[in-house]
Amino acid sequence: MLRYILWRVMVMIPTLVLISMLIFTIIELPPGDYFESYIEQLKAIGEKADLQEIEELRARYGFDQPEPIRYLNWVVGMLHGDFGYSFEYRLPVTDVVGDRIWLTILVSTVTIVFTWLLAFPIGVYSATHQYSWGDYGLTLLGLIGLAIPNFVLALVLMYFANIWFGTSIGHLMDPNYISEPMSWAKFKSILEHLWIPVIIIGTAGTAGMVRRLRANLLDELHKQYVMTAKAKGLHPFKVLVRYPLRMSLNFFISDIGSILPSVISGAEITAVVLSLETTGPMLIRALQSQDMYLAGSFLMFLSFLTVIGVLISDIALALFDPRIRLRGGKTK
Repeated sequence: MLRYILWRVMVMIPTLVLISMLIFTIIELPPGDYFESYIEQLKAIGEKADLQEIEELRARYGFDQPEPIRYLNWVVGMLHGDFGYSFEYRLPVTDVVGDRIWLTILVSTVTIVFTWLLAFPIGVYSATHQYSWGDYGLTLLGLIGLAIPNFVLALVLMYFANIWFGTSIGHLMDPNYISEPMSWAKFKSILEHLWIPVIIIGTAGTAGMVRRLRANLLDELHKQYVMTAKAKGLHPFKVLVRYPLRMSLNFFISDIGSILPSVISGAEITAVVLSLETTGPMLIRALQSQDMYLAGSFLMFLSFLTVIGVLISDIALALFDPRIRLRGGKTK
């Protein structure tokens, strides 16, 4: 196991290097840069740009240098903890992301817990009561949850939350707390607004997890070892939890690779519709305006979390399921 982990860590290094090259190349593919986009925006609203100031900023941050030099400066800076400067927000990248990342982690973590608490009992019930009225009803609800787009559900919930509970439309808190430091009143306002994005984002995730858990559990329930355990007189609940349920959770463990970056990135489209102060709208805006350091550094952080998550999921699968081995062997 230790040798396998060391080998995977060594593989992570060239993987992240290739990812950084791809991110830098894709961000640089559109013609121009942030400063040219900024000049066009000012012209569109009838304002005049300070070209001298823009040229000074372009030279200060190396935009007048060749792309390979700029790529190396960007990578070396990240290795030293300097993720660059956001021209859109006129702040260092760490300052821009810092306030938003904690709100994103809060929303995503609560959503993940909500999804698990709802999906696991429903999936187990549907599998153990196959083709019952309960199974049909829960399946119908799951399909409806998958079919309704998140942004449509977001608009509906915002309307009813405002009518029924007086919750302000949009944002993750009341507007008067947006620029204020964290306080008990601000935290209560966040909790008041938190349930809306949690239900919206968790609905589709719950429906998908229920379908996968039901399918995997049904496959395990019809295997010979379950019949053998029942024949030995073990309690049905003990048989379910100890054997088939455990073996049917492989998909859940393998999802760790996608859960880690999703905790940081959040649901971008839903966050835009709800005007949430999370990292999703920030990333979309940075890509649109070609804010290279903000978009590139954040995408690299997501890539790093993905690589770490895949490693954790592979190790957990090998420990959790004895049928999985780190390397294949000859069978006789």
